[in-house]
Amino acid sequence: MGQVVVVGLDIAKSVFQVHGVDRDGAVVVRRRLRRSRVLPFFATVEPCRIGIEACATGHYWARELGALGHDVRLMAPSYVKPYVKRQKNDAADAEAICEAVSRPSMRFVPVKTVEQQSVMVLHRTRLLLMRQRTRLANAIRGHMAEYGIVAPIGREGLQRLIEMIVDASDERVPPLARGCLRLLVIQLQLVNAQALETDRQIKASARSTEVGRRLMEIPGVGPVLASAIVASVADPGAFQCGRHLAAWIGLVPRQNSSGGKDRLGGISKQGHRYLRQMLVVGALAVIRYAQRHGTRRPWLVQLLARRTTKVAAVALANKTARIIWAIMTTGERYREPVGQAA
Repeated sequence: MGQVVVVGLDIAKSVFQVHGVDRDGAVVVRRRLRRSRVLPFFATVEPCRIGIEACATGHYWARELGALGHDVRLMAPSYVKPYVKRQKNDAADAEAICEAVSRPSMRFVPVKTVEQQSVMVLHRTRLLLMRQRTRLANAIRGHMAEYGIVAPIGREGLQRLIEMIVDASDERVPPLARGCLRLLVIQLQLVNAQALETDRQIKASARSTEVGRRLMEIPGVGPVLASAIVASVADPGAFQCGRHLAAWIGLVPRQNSSGGKDRLGGISKQGHRYLRQMLVVGALAVIRYAQRHGTRRPWLVQLLARRTTKVAAVALANKTARIIWAIMTTGERYREPVGQAA
């Protein structure tokens, strides 16, 4: 048996598929492994390049196999899919991963550290709590509306409904419904407290790093976005320029160009959805402030004059992503643009 040079590893929960080739591209090993046998197997293999799809648990296996001396490369599943031949199964997926990781033009995903993954768990927990809070608030509003009791949007309106539910002397709410609605109120208060705790931890995470503190100086970048950027972008040097970072996040137009004609559309759903959402929300905040108090950015003023607010927000988010890349790679601080004299 020849020496294994490149391995495609299709990871799963319990059953893993290995596809290894030698220097000439001939198949050397093709076998299934149980989860408990993965590390002992690769401990007996000479250091080689291992390709893994950047999906769930991918970063964990990359760290573990890298500790054994292997060169582990993570790839986006969408980049591996074109190499799958005909039917999809574990063996075909492992072979496609082995083929994709051998391509010189393949784009790889940097392996995240345990600390970076922990911060992203904090962000996902906060996002889940925010969704639960919205669902509970909508449920309370909907149930109260069935009895003809409505309140304005916002926290104050919701607080009025909560006061009616807690007040046992208010006869507009039947006793049976009041008991159920009190359970929702208790759950809402608990979720609010947990969400505030995650906000506190995220702010501490953003301020704990020197890069995070510099990023928060950019207009439209708060503690949540700064913390998420530091945790998600493991190596900003992996992007050749700021546009590549913006494209990775998904803030560039969708192309359908052919025959030398450029056809650009709106942004797609590809990319990092969470970072894209935070960047657009921050850009909208900057635009609202500029509309009320003015701005020293002539570029933004001219953009708002010819484009709608949301289109301008996406363009500003793209520009913010490029600024983030420049600050992370150069180590400089944000400088507010100086208006040119007439």
